[in-house]
Amino acid sequence: MSAVTVRPLERSDHAEWRRLWTAYLAFYETSLPEDVYAATWERLFDGGTYEPRGLIAETDGRPCGLVHYLFHRTCWAVADNCYLQDLYADPDVRGAGVGRALIEAVYARADEAGAANVYWTTQHFNETARRLYDRVAKLTPFIKYQRG
Repeated sequence: MSAVTVRPLERSDHAEWRRLWTAYLAFYETSLPEDVYAATWERLFDGGTYEPRGLIAETDGRPCGLVHYLFHRTCWAVADNCYLQDLYADPDVRGAGVGRALIEAVYARADEAGAANVYWTTQHFNETARRLYDRVAKLTPFIKYQRG
């Protein structure tokens, strides 16, 4: 496998973005209605300060990974935080550096923006990804709650 390249999503990536994001959602045993796909795609290109952004990873010119991230205000710092929301690599490229390259690309964009922090969540059963996360980030003691 050749080197991993990461670049911003382009309008021409729609079919591959949809394929990758659908696979990500399926991994977490969820699906979303068509209007959410459409709204998310448009938001990724809105350009607003707090709109989500997307990057795509490629190997041999083939899209094989995806990350969404967004900046948001925090009461704990003057600078914004960066939330890495969705991270996915095709099963056939896992372990080849795609996830790490996408995380590092988000780190670089957060640094460029002067973000105070980059953080994300995952589920406890995501052991494969957590092995990578343990190498590139620090596990926190926080437990997530959400409205039921």
